[in-house]
Amino acid sequence: MTNNKTTELNTHHPVFTQEALAHLGDGRLAYVRAIRSEDVASLFPQAPKIAPGMQLFALHAADGTPIMLTDTREAALANAWSHELETVSVH
Repeated sequence: MTNNKTTELNTHHPVFTQEALAHLGDGRLAYVRAIRSEDVASLFPQAPKIAPGMQLFALHAADGTPIMLTDTREAALANAWSHELETVSVH
């Protein structure tokens, strides 16, 4: 017996604009992202030159705005906590 029914997958993925992300969590949400030292200048132009090949951690606002840079994930999370920001996991 053959079933000729086609099942459509729901491929609709909501798209958030940068403005919508800025208002997400009413300015209280942030996320931590691992970055390479080679990428620091593009996110933090005011940062001093850092040796290449290092893994660092950046704390970002929900809209992607970089907030701070550190050498440990724990320090980034502690900074978020001290500024009453809730960190969320993004994939």
